[in-house]
Amino acid sequence: MLISVVTPSYNQGEFIERTLVSVADQSHPAFEHLVFDGGSKDQTIDVLRASKPPLQWVSKADGGQADAVNQGLKAASGEIIAWINSDDIYYPGAFERVAAAFAADPELDVLYGQADHIDRDDIAFEAYPTTNWDPVLLRQTCFICQPALFFRRRVIEKVGLLDANLHYCMDYNYWLRMADAGCRFGYLKEKLAGSRLYEDNKTLSNRPAVHWEIADMFKANYGKVPLRWIFAYAHHKTAAHIDRSKHPKRFKLFLYMCTMRSQWRWNRRLGISALSELRRPKHLQDAATASS
Repeated sequence: MLISVVTPSYNQGEFIERTLVSVADQSHPAFEHLVFDGGSKDQTIDVLRASKPPLQWVSKADGGQADAVNQGLKAASGEIIAWINSDDIYYPGAFERVAAAFAADPELDVLYGQADHIDRDDIAFEAYPTTNWDPVLLRQTCFICQPALFFRRRVIEKVGLLDANLHYCMDYNYWLRMADAGCRFGYLKEKLAGSRLYEDNKTLSNRPAVHWEIADMFKANYGKVPLRWIFAYAHHKTAAHIDRSKHPKRFKLFLYMCTMRSQWRWNRRLGISALSELRRPKHLQDAATASS
């Protein structure tokens, strides 16, 4: 069972070699690795040139991360497909476990596993908040870690490519579209990957923008935005301006006002009448603000 791995890349020379090695060292014998680099100006190209087959790569200007992934999805030849960003890593044995799960269940379309958040030195500092498959919960919080998800080629035929207009939540949007299309998901309760979080990370350094895009995506695709995502945007917007530890009352007031404004902007509601929506299992309480 051939696994195709796509890596979008741009100026991640500090980390990309570790990504490449984490793929090359997999025990599963049948895989291909396709890197689509957007014309990096750092040491990325030197790292790619020094790498050996089965790595295939190209470096040229593109339309951003989602566009690079889409190029890879169109070029991939494997029955099973995944993508991993150029600063994330796979754990040893991940492909072998994934291939076995797909081989055991021909009806399975999508498989996701557990993962960690890792730091600059590849040290895991917290588990990514995953849980059993639940399409209703998925609209409330993203409990799927992007590099820990794999899917069959037929999913692309059913769902299409990533939305190249999205800059932050293209993966979360794709999971929702998979669910809407009736894809069958499976949850592997084993850790498959490490998703890197650090101060310069695109998602971590732009959380208000990330949650703004998620809210806009929900509004465009579903007509309204779940309250949890409204609150997550308001929380990060407030935290970007006010230090909660120094000004707790001001933080609380600004958060309330921002939540009201956001409710009106996206849902044309002024009150929070469904506070119960904000309740969630303890192990998922940070999932709405986790990196995509």
